[in-house]
Parts: sequence; structure tokens; C-alpha cells
Amino acid sequence: MLEQCEGSHAVAAAVALSRPEVICAYPISPQTHIVEGLGEMVKSGALSRCEFINVESEFAAMSVAIGASAAGARAYTATASQGLLFMAEAVYNASGLGLPIVMTVANRANGAVGHGHHDRKPETGGMSMRDAGWLQLFAETNQEALDLHIQAFRIAEELSLPVMVCMDGFILTHAYERVDMPDQAQVDRFLPPYEPRQVL
Repeated sequence: MLEQCEGSHAVAAAVALSRPEVICAYPISPQTHIVEGLGEMVKSGALSRCEFINVESEFAAMSVAIGASAAGARAYTATASQGLLFMAEAVYNASGLGLPIVMTVANRANGAVGHGHHDRKPETGGMSMRDAGWLQLFAETNQEALDLHIQAFRIAEELSLPVMVCMDGFILTHAYERVDMPDQAQVDRFLPPYEPRQVL
């Protein structure tokens, strides 16, 4: 169904349609609208059978995602730039353990220099963790951001690897564009329920 919405809300809807079981959240601009939207869905019951966990830092967000995924839950988190740097140690742990975590990275400039994006600052956002063992998917439009999040869960679970979906912060995250939103039945046909791999 076609609808006009903010990029962050399109991503939140895509994540919700993917039926996550644990969402770990720490607010950092410009991804805050994503986790706020998901938190509202969990609180209202629109996103059921999902635990929304507010944590005290980005490092804690990734650590909780690691624990949830290792316990067999479909886990999601989101961050941006310096938040990603703060969780760096845990980012490597997730890939080393082969955990299918999905994370949104809303790319913006690192440091206090302002809000740039990855075309102008190569160290920004996802590129800082380029060699951390995560698959990285880059969205050019909000439609791609929506679609890539649903695909990311399937890719992560089929390969048993974590996946980052990277998008421009303050550009795509806050832009209103028309997107074609799939319905739950369409996503369920594409993305089966998560069945953790058995480790012998």
C-alpha cells in the first residue's frame, strides 16, 4: 500500500512487520524516531510478542541484542555514528559468534563537527565498522531502507551473520517520501519464523 511517511517511520514499520522478539534501544540522533516508533507499537500492543528493552548505552544495546540472539530470539537494535563506535567491541563479538542480529545505522558525522553523511566523511557511521564481520546494506531511498530491513532479517538468519542496514541520517531518516508498504501476509511469506541454528 502506498503511503507518505518519514523514513524513520517506514523503517520502524518494516522492522515491526519482520516480527522481532527483542528490540534493544538507546536513543541517539538521528535514529531515535525509529526506536520511538517501535516502542510505541510494543506499548500499544500493535507489535505483540516483542520485548522492548531500554538500555543505558549503545554498548548495552548491542550486548542485550547479543544475549537475546544467543538465546534464540529475533533481535534488533539501531544506532548512529558515535553510538556505533561506543559499541565497537560488542559489534565484533556479534559477528564472531555468528548471531543474526539486524541493526539500523543512521549515518552521520562522528564527533562534534556537525551532521554530515558518508559521502562527505568516510569514517562516518557504518564505514567505521566496515571490517567488523557484519554484512552491510546501504539504502539510497526510503523505499530501499524499508525493503532492506525485511531482507536483512532473512539474510542474517539464512547465513547466521549480523547485518547492518545503513541509511543517511537527517536526510533519509527525516525525509518524507512515498513508500510501498507491504502487508503482514506478504512479509510472512518472505520471512518465515526464526528458528535458531542448533550448535552441536
